[in-house]
Amino acid sequence: MSVINIQEKLKLFSDLWSPKKVGELNGQQILLAKVKGEFVFHKHEFEDELFMVIKGVLEIELRDKTITLKEGEFYIVPKGVEHKPIAKEEVYILLFEPLSIKHTGDVIADITVETYESI
Repeated sequence: MSVINIQEKLKLFSDLWSPKKVGELNGQQILLAKVKGEFVFHKHEFEDELFMVIKGVLEIELRDKTITLKEGEFYIVPKGVEHKPIAKEEVYILLFEPLSIKHTGDVIADITVETYESI
């Protein structure tokens, strides 16, 4: 294992809503993503999902409220909870997810990524 520099990894891609795998541990994957605009409402029936904001402000819309995350903050979406990430401006996020998780959970959309690229 080598040291991972998040800022250097973020320079390697520009596509939005397409997480890149930067590490794995104990059945979990660590992903980096750049996001802007709205994702789709979806849920992960059996997996929790951690969103941490590296740059910008991310909103996570739930059915009953909206969570606002600023730089350096994170939120864990519990398994089975419908959510929709929203970024009014470009946001950089770090995600912790089980290896088994599907990008858009129970929804298939144009934005769905089947396999995460490792960088």
